[in-house]
Amino acid sequence: MIGKTVAAVLILLLISAFGTQGEVVPRSAVELRCQCISTHSKFIHPKFIQNVNLTPSGPHCKNVEVITTLRNGREVCLEPSAPWVKLIIKAILDK
Repeated sequence: MIGKTVAAVLILLLISAFGTQGEVVPRSAVELRCQCISTHSKFIHPKFIQNVNLTPSGPHCKNVEVITTLRNGREVCLEPSAPWVKLIIKAILDK
């Protein structure tokens, strides 16, 4: 009797696993916390920057986060109050 119950539970788990396979959970639904632990305020030349992601403050984090991806693939959190970062933020918001 216990063996049949275990088999039935395993079958239900397999069926539910097949039903969820391939679904993508949005990043914002999973990570409800700040992404930046520390920030970088020294100037980074724009030729080394590949992408800039601006995340406004909200329920997930009280800080505005500026995350840049460098050409070598590294992600760096920038200090939003640095003057050169403010110029980047202004350029992004003006687009």
